[in-house]
Amino acid sequence: KHVFVVLKHILNTIYFLLFCVYSRMVTEMEMQKKSNARDNVSQAYPIANPDACRNSDLFLLTLVFSSPANITQRDAVRKTWANQTLIQGFPVRILFFLGSTQTSAAQEGLIRESDHYGDMVQERTVLALRWIITFCPVARFVLLTMDSVFVNLPAIGGYLLGLHRHPEDLYLGRVIQRDSPDRDPNSQGYLPPVLYPDKYLPEYCDGTAYVLSQDVVRKVYIASATVRAPVKADVFVGFCAQKAGVAPTHSARFSGEKHIHYNACCYRYLFSSAGMGSHELETVWADLGHRDGRCSLTCRLLFKDS
Repeated sequence: KHVFVVLKHILNTIYFLLFCVYSRMVTEMEMQKKSNARDNVSQAYPIANPDACRNSDLFLLTLVFSSPANITQRDAVRKTWANQTLIQGFPVRILFFLGSTQTSAAQEGLIRESDHYGDMVQERTVLALRWIITFCPVARFVLLTMDSVFVNLPAIGGYLLGLHRHPEDLYLGRVIQRDSPDRDPNSQGYLPPVLYPDKYLPEYCDGTAYVLSQDVVRKVYIASATVRAPVKADVFVGFCAQKAGVAPTHSARFSGEKHIHYNACCYRYLFSSAGMGSHELETVWADLGHRDGRCSLTCRLLFKDS
């Protein structure tokens, strides 16, 4: 009987060790699958920067869409509003997303710029969403904007931190309503009635600056596989959001396509102002840095959400 107990104990130990080895093998296989998936996605991007969000519990990831030739504008953004890593103690990350180049020399220039700054990815809007899902799923919110826009990250961050609900189903920006589809057959954005018979486009956030919660990034990307509409990127996101059952939330603090004449008080309250050249960005940023935070209620009343 004593021998039987000893043998049983030995067998149980062997089974336990085999289970541990098997569990470790399964874990390593799963990690390898994820690594392979990341590698496969990386190959879809001329400049992938897959480690941009690694080991970062990001609060807000900002993607700045930029033309490859706009290096002066990107440098101005880097020196000004994008030169921030924390909002009220929460980490933020700013990356530039660029389209394709026409020559190998231009591409080599982008690669050098990417190697120097480490803040660039090269692809279009839909693949930008795929990049976020694959390489930056930890970001709670994602802001999409352009290099010609002044973005007030502290104000946007403060708003997001003040939301009295779980950060899901958020599609926030300057909402465009009752926008008619392009019915001109000679236009590049022609949307034929047979493809989209409705009188108005779905409501969407103007593409100069808008925010998505991480779950909406995923929902929009999944819906994009079923949406066939030759429309500009922000309208396409609106189509996908509607397909996914996500309604846009309007805030007048986003300027949309409008350029707001500089006023230090207003620029501390606004979320964005479009049409900013590199020189104006630097001038505005320098002035804001020398002003105190005291403001009247004028701008809050002018840009109050209805």
